[in-house]
Amino acid sequence: MTKTNAMRRLDAAKIKYEVKEYEVDENDLSGTHIAEQIGLPFEQVFKTLVAKGEKSGVVVFCIPVNKEIDLKKAAVVTGNKKLEMLHVKDLLGTTGYIRGGCSPIGMKKKFPTYMDESALNFEQITVSAGVRGAQLLLNVGELVKFVEAKLCQIT
Repeated sequence: MTKTNAMRRLDAAKIKYEVKEYEVDENDLSGTHIAEQIGLPFEQVFKTLVAKGEKSGVVVFCIPVNKEIDLKKAAVVTGNKKLEMLHVKDLLGTTGYIRGGCSPIGMKKKFPTYMDESALNFEQITVSAGVRGAQLLLNVGELVKFVEAKLCQIT
């Protein structure tokens, strides 16, 4: 597999990770489908969501693939009155990633990042490697520190 920007950033920071590859199904880009393929519980596989707040601008959220983001809670923790999800057509230009391959690691710019506190239930979680077809399994504490994520209850 070709190194992604996310992998290069982790390598540069000397953070260990394991690549978990899976078969991409264009009809099912769901995280639960990915979790089943890589053999991990849904709660341990995290998806990356990007939203925009009227005060904060672009913000990034990492939540378990079987959960939905609570936009009211997310707005409160980010200091916004309201948040709206970034349109798919704006995702690549804003983050450098496409839908189904969006990683909290190595975006075009450093955006405020919030991770669901349930990540602390595990020593390791996966996030997208920055392409469809690969997840990165890495230590939760190292990931949180590297992306400077704030842990909070956002689902």
